[in-house]
Amino acid sequence: MIPLPTSRVLVAGIGNIFLADDAFGPEVLAALLARPLPEGVDAADFGIRGMDLAYRLLDGYDAAVLVDAVPRGGTPGTLYVLDLDGLDGTERGFVQAVPEAHGMDPVKVIAMARDLARWEDLAFPHVVLVGCEPRIRMRGDEPDVICGLSDPVRAAVDEAVKLVDSVVEDLLLRTGEQLPG
Repeated sequence: MIPLPTSRVLVAGIGNIFLADDAFGPEVLAALLARPLPEGVDAADFGIRGMDLAYRLLDGYDAAVLVDAVPRGGTPGTLYVLDLDGLDGTERGFVQAVPEAHGMDPVKVIAMARDLARWEDLAFPHVVLVGCEPRIRMRGDEPDVICGLSDPVRAAVDEAVKLVDSVVEDLLLRTGEQLPG
């Protein structure tokens, strides 16, 4: 009997803690890291370090779950699960996928990491986004910072942890069933 491969999943918190609801990803990661993670799961708060995340995505993971504030026009605090597989940035007209030094656009980071994976002939993980509709959207050029989540986004953190757990469990099951090709 051929043993199933060990699945590896990365859970990545994304967001700027000085821009109100943009801190959703780091807040969820803090809650996740307060307890043991399943075998094969790594979790890290990447904040706005897009280059770090891009290279980490190439570190042999079968899947990655990004956790971020995601403005989609819904009610603040609404949670979303978006499959980002196949997303390469061309849908939004990017010519070059270069992450910013003081911000992180997950689409650009994923596009750059996919390019790096192709260039280096590396496998690229299946990517899923768990997002929350923000109430407060800051651009970063405001004169003051706002630390802390708005009430509806703060209330969504515990449910987001449960949702991330569910998504990770599903990804571990799906990737664990695949036999080496």
